[in-house]
Parts: sequence; C-alpha cells; structure tokens
Amino acid sequence: MLGRKKAKPQVDQEQLELFKTAQRRIKQKRRLYYHFIVFLIGAVLLILANTVLGIGQDFTLFGREWFVFAIGLWILLLLYHILSVFIINRFLGKEWEQQQLDKLVSIQQQKIDKIKKKLEKEEKLMVESIHREHNVVNDGTHELTIIVAAGENDAIGKDNQLIWHLSDDLKRFKSLTSGHHIIMGRKTFESFPKPLPNRTHIVITRQTDYQVPAGVIVVNSFTDALEKAKGDPKPFVIGGGEIYSQAMPYAQKIELTRVHHSFEGADTFFPKIDSSIWKEENCVTHDKDEDHEYAFSFMTYVRG
Repeated sequence: MLGRKKAKPQVDQEQLELFKTAQRRIKQKRRLYYHFIVFLIGAVLLILANTVLGIGQDFTLFGREWFVFAIGLWILLLLYHILSVFIINRFLGKEWEQQQLDKLVSIQQQKIDKIKKKLEKEEKLMVESIHREHNVVNDGTHELTIIVAAGENDAIGKDNQLIWHLSDDLKRFKSLTSGHHIIMGRKTFESFPKPLPNRTHIVITRQTDYQVPAGVIVVNSFTDALEKAKGDPKPFVIGGGEIYSQAMPYAQKIELTRVHHSFEGADTFFPKIDSSIWKEENCVTHDKDEDHEYAFSFMTYVRG
C-alpha cells in the first residue's frame, strides 16, 4: 500500500558484522594482488622507458637513475600494503577463515539449542493441556475404549469400507458395543446403511448443518463427544483413522482385532500402539477357516 513503510529485515548484528569483516578482508587481499601485478608491470615499464626510450636519462638523484627511486618507493608502498593486510589486520588466510566459520557455527548452534528448548517447552505445555482436558472430560466414572480391526500394517479400510469380512469380529463388535455410546467420525457413520441398533451414536463433524436421523447426536469436536458420553460407564470409539488418533490420549483400553495379513492399497490406518504406554492384557487367536479368509487375534490393551 502507498505510504506504508517497508519492513526492515531482522538480521543478527553480530553475524552481519562477521560477514562484513570477511568481505573487507577479501577485498584487501584482492587489492594487494592487483597492487603486486601493477608493481611488476610498472617497474618493467619504468626500466624500459629509461633504458630503451631514453626518458630521463640525464636526470639522476644522488648519482642513481631516477627510476630506481621510483621503484623503491613503489616497493615501500607494496610492503606497507602487505603489512596492513597480513599483520596489522591479522588476516591469516585459512586459519582466520576457519576461526570465523567456527564462530558462526557456534552462534547457529546456540540458536538451534534455543529453538529446541522452546519446542520442548511447547510440547510439554501441549501434553499438560491434553491431560487437563482429559481430567475434565473423564471424571473417573467411565472407561473410554477404542475398538478397531487392523491388519498387520495397521490398515483399517479403503474407500470408507472394511477390506475384509470376519463374522466373529462383527459378532464381537456387536457384543461389546451394544447398550453403549459409540463415537465416530462422519465418514464412518455414513458407511452404515442405517444407525446400528441398541447403541447411541455420537457423530463428530465440522459441518454445522449436518442432518442425521432422530436419536443420533452430532458434535463438532472430540471433547464435546466425550462430554455427551459422560453418562455411559463404557463408551466406545469406533473410527475412523483421524478420530482414533484424537482418542488415543483419552482412552483407557483398546479392543483390537489384529488381522494377520498386510493389506496393500488401504487408505486409512490405525495409529501405532506405543508399548511404553499400552500393555497387552489378553490375546485370543483364531486360525483361518472356511468362514474366515484371514487368521486374526482378539487383543486387549490397557493403559500402563
């Protein structure tokens, strides 16, 4: 916009000074090199002007040709330039450059350490915030449980549909969730032909005007969903992938059906189960049979 002052870039003054000093030293060394070349050419030209062209042959100082004093004065200027660059300004070539580089690296490392400490502090505050929210929504009267079926590569679905059909897994899902609140994302809810019987559906969506059948609860955040399920001693989180990720910090139990196969082409995955947080409490394995295309295990994890 017209009349608006241009923002000045924020540059570390100490680093800027180092760069300026380095540039000044490089220019001094370049000038010294040019000085030396001009001196050599000029000295030859002076000698040729006197001896070949005869310029100033009759002019002498203290019994010597004038060009000897001219070259001597030039040598003195060259020596002064050398002393100025290499001694007075302590320009020591590669050693000096390495010192400046080490100093710059040290400054950058200090900045990196500060950024790391800031990020660690922010991460700690974030974790504390999650724990505070967890304590607010979890009054100790219910046990939030994640229930999921996932392949060996943690695949849980493709195109908003399951990749397998395991009748025993569906029976287990029905047995565990019947009579309880089930929390899910909008896409998971839309994968059902109709709401599941004998369960209270809580659907999380960002849509403010999302239309649902009577009895289905719509909320706009995971914490709101937990608030709606507070009266249930054991609400379940049933998907999808993003909702599972949001539920992990709040859940006390995971009921996992581990399908013993890696499914390629999946587009939805379950979060990795951190063994330092979750402990396996129970595991029952079912082999592949005529009713089940894949072997699978019913696994229960509890927060350690």
